[in-house]
Amino acid sequence: MLDYDRQWSTEQWIRSRTLRDHAFPRGTSSAADPPTHGTRGSHEKDRPGGIYYDAGNIRVDQRWDQMPAKQFSVVETMERIETCGAWLLFKDVQKDFKYKIFLGSGWEKIKSKIDQDLKSRILREDALIFVTSPKRIATYHIDRECSFLLQIKGTKTIHIFDRADREVLPEEEIERFWTVDNNAPVYKPQFQGRATSYKLRPGNGVHIPVNCPHWVENDDNVSVSLNVNVQFKDTLRANTYRANHALRTLGLTPRPPGQSPTVDYLKSHSMVAVVAAKAALHKLSSLRKSS
Repeated sequence: MLDYDRQWSTEQWIRSRTLRDHAFPRGTSSAADPPTHGTRGSHEKDRPGGIYYDAGNIRVDQRWDQMPAKQFSVVETMERIETCGAWLLFKDVQKDFKYKIFLGSGWEKIKSKIDQDLKSRILREDALIFVTSPKRIATYHIDRECSFLLQIKGTKTIHIFDRADREVLPEEEIERFWTVDNNAPVYKPQFQGRATSYKLRPGNGVHIPVNCPHWVENDDNVSVSLNVNVQFKDTLRANTYRANHALRTLGLTPRPPGQSPTVDYLKSHSMVAVVAAKAALHKLSSLRKSS
């Protein structure tokens, strides 16, 4: 559990109250893609996909591609936040000038307390704001990033599982996550008792390591949270999982990462060209859709 500067918390909440004024792309719907842990820049039209949102009665084990169809625009959803069971994700808030200044000072303080050399190991940083309705659940999942979830308004409980527990998170699920399915991890209610649960209140937060399964249940209040994500430069473990997924599709039972540094190195480097090719194809596909 983390405790952070109350002045930082208060200032962020004051800023978050103006979301309607400078963070909503009015008259548009957000991208339908599930969040994979990017809000808007200077102009609404520049980033129509800067907000992900959904609403409804959501189960802890529900996949992102099973979310109910949107009934309201994002602005209407925010207006109905007390009653519509909504979960809103404002992406890349650090791209907004006002948030950039604020996050620059606060986040640098946190990093300096963790490790003076942390900056040199970071590939990418971004910040998100979550706004959720009373009693809303954020479904069970894992992330590619290391996250620091800081509570601004309201209270909620986050349940975090041990990523090394292979009954909770089997190797096959991690392999699929890194390769083909962002929602590969499956919630197993019989292991809920193994989670460490944290009650989040304004002024404290929690660290969520890479690939630690977690889910969140909001209390009977509107919740506002700031999430700072860090993606590290080291891709060895991720590429090893990708290689293991390929081997498993061939009927083999690959050795998990961490058992042999030499084997992990060879597997990881065998995937570099594959990952680069997939990224290039994804970019080409995006360009075609936008043209």
